[in-house]
Amino acid sequence: MTTTERRAPDDVLVHLRRARDHADRNYAEALDLDGLAAEARLSKYHFLRLFRATYGVTPAEYVSRRRIERAQDLLRATNLTVTEVCHAVGFSSLGSFSSRFRSVVGESPSDFQARYAATGAPHIPGCVLFMWGLVEGSATQEKREAPDPA
Repeated sequence: MTTTERRAPDDVLVHLRRARDHADRNYAEALDLDGLAAEARLSKYHFLRLFRATYGVTPAEYVSRRRIERAQDLLRATNLTVTEVCHAVGFSSLGSFSSRFRSVVGESPSDFQARYAATGAPHIPGCVLFMWGLVEGSATQEKREAPDPA
């Protein structure tokens, strides 16, 4: 298969980018193939094939990597626990988060956090992150459950 055969037509790229941008913005929410395909306005199996051919990973792998990237940022720069980071980036299980983190980063989230804590760099308090909505979690959940003022 040549590179021209594996590339999606330009008009389809707009749809794929729309779904990828949606995943980037909403990585901490429950995202599934149906929802991302709907965002791209493509059938889910066609979307899956085109996404993998275009970006080299499945949509699920893309979202998972995005979550791990955000987790790395939080573990480096905050005083949140590994469990808080796990839930803040959209994982529902600490075990699946830890194993996925280790497979992508090469070390456990705890070891990663400890390595950066040893540098003595100041950390942003978790309460500030939650208060300003910079971390998905209870603050965001409360916003979703609050009645619409309109």
